[in-house]
Amino acid sequence: MSRTNKLQVKEITFLKQNADKWQEFETLISTKGGSNPDLMADLFIQLTDDLSYSKTHYPKAKTTQYLNSIAARVHQEIYKNKKEKKSRIITFWKYELPFIFKNSHKQLLYSFIIFAVAFLIGVVSSIYDDSFLRVILGDEYVNGTLESIKNGDPMAIYKSDSQMNMFFGITIHNIQVSFVCFAMGILCSFGTGYMLFSNGIMVGAFQFFFYTKGVLLQSALVVWIHGTLEISAIVIAGCAGLTMGNSILFPGTYSRSISFVKGAKQGVKIVVGLIPVFIAAGFLESFVTRYSNMPMWLSLSIIGVSLTFIIWYFIVYPIRLNNKAQKIFIKK
Repeated sequence: MSRTNKLQVKEITFLKQNADKWQEFETLISTKGGSNPDLMADLFIQLTDDLSYSKTHYPKAKTTQYLNSIAARVHQEIYKNKKEKKSRIITFWKYELPFIFKNSHKQLLYSFIIFAVAFLIGVVSSIYDDSFLRVILGDEYVNGTLESIKNGDPMAIYKSDSQMNMFFGITIHNIQVSFVCFAMGILCSFGTGYMLFSNGIMVGAFQFFFYTKGVLLQSALVVWIHGTLEISAIVIAGCAGLTMGNSILFPGTYSRSISFVKGAKQGVKIVVGLIPVFIAAGFLESFVTRYSNMPMWLSLSIIGVSLTFIIWYFIVYPIRLNNKAQKIFIKK
């Protein structure tokens, strides 16, 4: 089969795989969807991805011309109906990021599983090897915490620096870790997997250390005030890295290079979307965690609100938003 014929076969396959979706897009533009600029923005993202692929492989084909015309119509609808009071930043977190994240839920599950398994390994390793804890956490930290426990304040480490210094130092450090965790995904996801694994082992060993000293509940009520957001954000950053890495390993109908660019863009947006979460976690660790004697109900309330936010915004809300879009698609 000649190169030209092969390209024609691939174009037909590409057309068959996406024809129904493009038809739904046209229906949405012509009906109620045209009055919703946020849904149109999501369509525009999907269409430009398909258009980019088509331009690369079939630059002169009618499929490319067709996609270009639809993308132009969507673009026009977005700006025709755009409300000036709605800033781009609000639209990003309210619609664009959740739509993107819905497509990465599988990677989020993988990221959570890697971290959870590593957490258990950290606990089990600490049980069977007394030296493991010091290897993971370091002698300075272990000795300092032992001294704090002896003095009756296991969480004294969170009071050792000024609030503002802690806030900026912790927040910047956590954002750096999240970007590294994401960037390591370029190693075909294995780099991100390593980052998740090492952090999971550390947290597991850390929690078991307090268990052996009989202060697990006390430490958990304090540490997870900020740890709920912080650890969740690390797992989500791992999701971003796996999204990019898997785009290299499993390009699907796209070329590997185009799939990588698509996955990298998606991952970057996820990591950028985590910045407010890390800022909130840094604030809690610097200004709230140091009050280790707060009532249990208050500590549990902060932890509960943080966990509810993570589950709702990164899991429940994207699913609901996607379902809402699908209902509009099928309405004629």
